[in-house]
Amino acid sequence: MTNLISNSDARRIFLAKQGLSAPPNKALTKAGLLELIHELGFVQVDSIQTVERAHHQILFSRNQTYKREHLTALLEKEGSLFEHWTHDASILPSAFFKYWKHKFRHEEDAIMERWRKWRGEGFEHAFDETYERVVRDGAIMAREIKADGHVSGGWWNWHPNKTALEYFWHTGKFAIAGRSNFQKIYDLVERVIPAQFREPQVSREEFVDWACRSALTRLGFATHGEIAAFWDLLSPDEAKTWVNEHRDELIEVFVKPALGDKPRASWAFPDLLASVQDYPEAPPRVRVLSPFDPMIRDRNRTERLFGFFYRIEVFVPEPKREYGYYVFPLLEGDKLIGRIDMKADRKRGTLDVKRLWLEPGVKASAGRLDRLDAELQRLARFSGVEKVTYLDGWRA
Repeated sequence: MTNLISNSDARRIFLAKQGLSAPPNKALTKAGLLELIHELGFVQVDSIQTVERAHHQILFSRNQTYKREHLTALLEKEGSLFEHWTHDASILPSAFFKYWKHKFRHEEDAIMERWRKWRGEGFEHAFDETYERVVRDGAIMAREIKADGHVSGGWWNWHPNKTALEYFWHTGKFAIAGRSNFQKIYDLVERVIPAQFREPQVSREEFVDWACRSALTRLGFATHGEIAAFWDLLSPDEAKTWVNEHRDELIEVFVKPALGDKPRASWAFPDLLASVQDYPEAPPRVRVLSPFDPMIRDRNRTERLFGFFYRIEVFVPEPKREYGYYVFPLLEGDKLIGRIDMKADRKRGTLDVKRLWLEPGVKASAGRLDRLDAELQRLARFSGVEKVTYLDGWRA
């Protein structure tokens, strides 16, 4: 078959694109961190801190010299990064802000219609006063302007001012200036995003071309649906149209899956096949991935490439969970070898390992368990606890 990519080569390409093939101990400077996030495209943000916040763990899993203060400086002081939505809340290079303006314009009408159904007529009654307060008084958190007598109930029961803050953030009038105890601090976008990133404009055609081209570059090979899903900025039909219009720049490749025999037709840039052997092999060490790691964000792609079925069970009732509340995938070299349930107990200073599940055919050899323990020790230190504790029954 013409342009057939073996499964091992496909994994090799994708892991390199995901920053998981670079030396994990090479000193990562602040400039290097910005470059890493640019290469990844985005780093998802999530509030759960079973062991470590998702964005910190995603970056640590790629480089163990990562420093949180570098991310804070780039995001909150220098404005080289900004926080907004891809498929979920994420940290992005501010160089991409000009493209997000098209998302802001699309969101204005879509959110108004969607939120009116959710909140009811008149939900926007606090918009003007909230905007004027931020203009007048500067950066603010939702709790500082909470309406008297309002009983919070999570995202489904935001108070009117919180609704306004989120609306102006989603539509690009406000930006996230920072976080305090993970709560967003909102301010006018012109006070947060530097002018060199905030002012440029791009046409709709340039936006669509960038969204597709940059997604395919970071994926290596992809269907039009995968291209659209990468940033969640376009529909699959828009990505399909882009592919059809740029067939002269692309090649069709056929990617061998981890399981089964039928290769999957995908698109790639022509230089991909010529440079397969230039991609480094992933380090053999074991690494713990965040459930929100961009490498496994597309669960179906993960299953095709790695033969690894993974779903997060946070919202699954406990009796129905197959594994656990917040279970971490384990990457060894270029294979996903299992998953681990663990939790940082910061009062006791321990990283408590509750259960380990290895994939069928993956042996619990002494060398593999030593590599896992070494990684857990590294993660424990990064998370601010003193030691790893293996609880009774941890070996499934």
